[in-house]
Amino acid sequence: MDLCNLSVIKSVMAEAGITFRKEFGQNFLTNRMIPEDIADMCADTPDRMILEIGPGIGCLTQELAARYKKVVAVEIDRGLIPILSKTLAEYDNITVINEDIMKIDLAALIKEYSEGMPVSVCANLPYYITTPILMRLLESGVKFSTITVMVQNEVAARLAAAPGKSDYGAITASLGYYGTVRKLFKVSRGCFVPAPKVDSAVVRIDLFDEPKYKVKDEELFKSLIRAAFEMRRKTLQNAISSCLGRFSKEEISAAIKAIGHDELVRGERLSTEDFVNLSNILSNK
Repeated sequence: MDLCNLSVIKSVMAEAGITFRKEFGQNFLTNRMIPEDIADMCADTPDRMILEIGPGIGCLTQELAARYKKVVAVEIDRGLIPILSKTLAEYDNITVINEDIMKIDLAALIKEYSEGMPVSVCANLPYYITTPILMRLLESGVKFSTITVMVQNEVAARLAAAPGKSDYGAITASLGYYGTVRKLFKVSRGCFVPAPKVDSAVVRIDLFDEPKYKVKDEELFKSLIRAAFEMRRKTLQNAISSCLGRFSKEEISAAIKAIGHDELVRGERLSTEDFVNLSNILSNK
């Protein structure tokens, strides 16, 4: 069944008596090459479990199942579950779960289904909830190998931006704590139905096997990043001073200089490693 064929998509949904759900950010792919390329690039070895978020009617799910040992797809829309039971019927290595990825116990899910295999995540994420889902995955404590997501093109640029670039933001600095990010390819809005108003892009995050950075106070580290980008027009010193009242400007200035930056630097110039080092210095104050 060609689930990227518009006629097939409409037929499958009409048979089930359902329509596209805007509240779930549903846009279905109609270009067969896109799910094939995503599936090819989302992991390095076939002997693993893929956790797919939001399978829709299953076009990417089929490609993942053809390449990897096990696929567990989490779909929030109850109306799509009977469709998936038909479109994925020929595959015996797929499990579909009707749950909200923001609420499900990820650790328990992986423990139940992974059978000790490495686990990668693959998803076509709704634009409105990209960052919350990414941070939920990263902060879950689950040891994922890779996370490959299709997101709004502007968001992809932000996720993969380098320090000092206009796209660089809090999410970029935060992601750098967990792994390395690269933009794989762009996806035109014309590849979807209904067509979104913006283009998309596919991004892959390769998670560190072991923590790259040692942070003495993780909450302080996160607070410094939030402060830097909530007030990005201010100097980093003034932003931290305004948002975190526990440090004097003199202490902040000295810490910024100690990591090799001028006291007038703005937060967007700092790498993830800079924020780690700044956090570790200030945690001793």
